[in-house]
Amino acid sequence: MTITALFGTKEIAHKPKAIKFKQIKAVYETLTVREEITNYLKPGTRYTAPQQVYETFRFLMHETKEMFICLHLDGKNKIQCMDIVSIGSLNQSIVHPREVFKTALLSNAAAILLIHQHPTGDPSASSEDISITRRLKEAGEILGIKVLDHIIIGDGEYLSFVERGLF
Repeated sequence: MTITALFGTKEIAHKPKAIKFKQIKAVYETLTVREEITNYLKPGTRYTAPQQVYETFRFLMHETKEMFICLHLDGKNKIQCMDIVSIGSLNQSIVHPREVFKTALLSNAAAILLIHQHPTGDPSASSEDISITRRLKEAGEILGIKVLDHIIIGDGEYLSFVERGLF
């Protein structure tokens, strides 16, 4: 007796092989802050001047570590999203264009505002501040996302790259 006699000549269908790959989806998280912050962060506010940004984010001077924040703006300069790009040490934070624009692309930002504070209180721009700002501006031009300004917050004062002609 042969196998063909036992089971016949019918072929068994082969299962198709599965192909697995990773798919990335944009997931937004809404943070609800239960504090009285409406005094300095009003929804729908249109940002048109560095002084206005400074007034809104001067609370960062209460932080002991340098924080680099990117505000994603729509076409009318209203905040769509806020991204804490980096939390560094007392006097520096590491910032890379890839990290800044990854979330700006996902939020469909028309423009971005860069903000960080100097916990020492002196808002003077370091050579690293100037260098990363130029790199971010160049990357933004390639991607079609305008970098409007980089504002360094100090103790009672600020430095705007646009106002100082550092752009």
